[in-house]
Amino acid sequence: MKRILAICIAGVFSGGALAADLMQTYRDALANDARFAAARAQYEAGREKVVQGRAGLLPQVGLAADTTWTDPDYKPDLGGRSQSFNSNGYGVQLTQPLFRWQNWVQFKQGELQTALSATQFGLARQDLVLRVAEAYFNVLNAQDVLAAVTQLRTAAAEQLELAKTSFEVGTVTITDVHEAQSRFDLASAQEIAAQNQLEVARQSLAQVIGKQPEPLAGLREGVALQRPQPEAIADWVAAAESGSFGVQAQQLAREIAAREVERARAGHLPTVDIVASHGVDTRPQVAVDRVEATTIGLQLNMPLYAGGRVSSVSREAAALRMKADADLEDARRSAALAARQSWLGVTSGLAQIRALEAARVSSMSALEANKLGYEVGVRINIDVLNAQTQLADTLQQLSRARYDTLLAQLRLKAAAGTLGEDDVAAINALLTP
Repeated sequence: MKRILAICIAGVFSGGALAADLMQTYRDALANDARFAAARAQYEAGREKVVQGRAGLLPQVGLAADTTWTDPDYKPDLGGRSQSFNSNGYGVQLTQPLFRWQNWVQFKQGELQTALSATQFGLARQDLVLRVAEAYFNVLNAQDVLAAVTQLRTAAAEQLELAKTSFEVGTVTITDVHEAQSRFDLASAQEIAAQNQLEVARQSLAQVIGKQPEPLAGLREGVALQRPQPEAIADWVAAAESGSFGVQAQQLAREIAAREVERARAGHLPTVDIVASHGVDTRPQVAVDRVEATTIGLQLNMPLYAGGRVSSVSREAAALRMKADADLEDARRSAALAARQSWLGVTSGLAQIRALEAARVSSMSALEANKLGYEVGVRINIDVLNAQTQLADTLQQLSRARYDTLLAQLRLKAAAGTLGEDDVAAINALLTP
């Protein structure tokens, strides 16, 4: 257990040559993440929609053949010939649509559906970046928490030993020993929980990258995080309302729904096709036992009444278009809210980091002052223990604030629809080389 703990703590502070960085982890996820693989397959399937829609505008060619055995009940004397006979026929037919408005609308829908698949795939790629970054930083944060509580446990053990020694010589009471023992036991429990949380975080990352993660490169100490550019929240909200992949997807879905109304109403319109055929029929018992013919012409079909189905489908499509309008508005509002939340997450996170960095310095100074005061008798054991706990809590909050701010930066880019591999590379540059 001590060896495992040492390895975990070493991973927090060292960025050795074997450490995997965020970019490498992202590329592993591109190759191995099951959810992204499903999105890729869905995108490949969606690309076929334009091909399927175009097929309704192209010629349709079919081959048909038949054979029929005839054995009549009435059999006149045919001079010894058999009255039964077998007739055969085969032919090929070509149909070229000239006017089928619903087919043209379906072709346009196919183009939109293929574009929608591409947009959804872009959304899946952004989601992968966020999931990789979140899982990666959760591991780093779990390592930082483990390092902090291990340091707290070590300090509590030293304080417990000092309290026991002081009690033996009569300079402190048994209460000091009990307090130190309580803090040591609590720190030990926290260490076990931190070890478990680290393992959970590592397995969550493994789920995304498809393998057990290597030691990870950590965030450089003292690295300065930048404010979002542009700094105005209104600019990010406007960009999200128009550029978010979620908004783009709903815009395409709305256009598809509008086309569906047009396609449904086309059920009232006539259709005109060019029909050409060539066929051969053989009938041994007739005067002309072989007929071969080629035909070409126009075919008009005019729907008159279909039991009210066309009107019903049209009303259904119109209602679904209204739903698509509402979904688009909801997507815009959601994108705007996500941009606001992420922008505030970045700006408030930066302020929180500055405050916690100052608190870390103050907590370290307070701990040293309480240790010195305890040695000279002006402070009691509980003061030192409280200072140690405060320092550990500050270190954990500072670690979490840094990672949350980095994630908020990525989420802000995602809300605006601009999150990509360049943003992964930019954060990767902040890690230990």
